[in-house]
Amino acid sequence: MSGRTPVPQGVTMGGHELDVIDRLLHLTPGDARWQLRRERPEFVEGANACRDSVLTPQDDQGISPALRQALALRMARLIGNAAQIENYQAGLADEYAPLAAGEGVAPEGSLLAAVVAHCDNVTLAPAQAQEADIRRLEQAGLNAGQIVALAELIAFVNFESRVVTGLQALENWHE
Repeated sequence: MSGRTPVPQGVTMGGHELDVIDRLLHLTPGDARWQLRRERPEFVEGANACRDSVLTPQDDQGISPALRQALALRMARLIGNAAQIENYQAGLADEYAPLAAGEGVAPEGSLLAAVVAHCDNVTLAPAQAQEADIRRLEQAGLNAGQIVALAELIAFVNFESRVVTGLQALENWHE
């Protein structure tokens, strides 16, 4: 989608490992934005730890990593972040492709329909989120741990989008 060849996962350059945000933006150690990010190593490490904990947690709370990735892709599409879309598209489970594409999600009133509606609503209009939204998730069958896990996923994908967008805006930045 970006027209560039994605940098494969787990690649190091000059002894430095490229993280997902680097790969989304095709940053290398010679790039000023890569160096700028490393001025805050706790931020780089924190973003990676957050990604791992929301997309592939040790305890998935009954929300599988495959579903989490599909929800992340769906949110990236709603946001319109091409780099994120490309990243989350890779490895998407076939069973969740329609959900990620916004097609035939689930029967109305089902748990999955409630989860998808919540992700969409918070991503598109976060200021409109209310306590009643949480009650709808409970009524659909989500427990407190699942609601927190979903909130963390939504927060991370939207945070990541803003970081990527901000770094893209600095593309022509020079010291």
